[in-house]
Amino acid sequence: MNDQKNNGLNLDITPDIAEGSYSNLAIITHSPAEFVIDFAQTLPGTKNPTVRSRVILAPMHAKRLLAALAENVNRYEKQFGPIQEPTDTKSDGTVPYDILGKA
Repeated sequence: MNDQKNNGLNLDITPDIAEGSYSNLAIITHSPAEFVIDFAQTLPGTKNPTVRSRVILAPMHAKRLLAALAENVNRYEKQFGPIQEPTDTKSDGTVPYDILGKA
């Protein structure tokens, strides 16, 4: 196991988790008690995205994650410039699968 320093915390992480999983799609659902985020991968020529990881959060932690992600996106854009968003979105604001590489 490896130790990582993160905001004063010592995190234990196994090699298989440290390797990570690539995701180009996230599906978020919720109930009164929890938020569920499925991180999936969709590839050209595949029929259905494959869920690579599922994270379940209490609503309070989901809100804290939202704030932390916004803060880190702001830091990233200050250092590297604006993140380009797809311009071809559906009327509901979602990105069509074909932009993500799905045939």
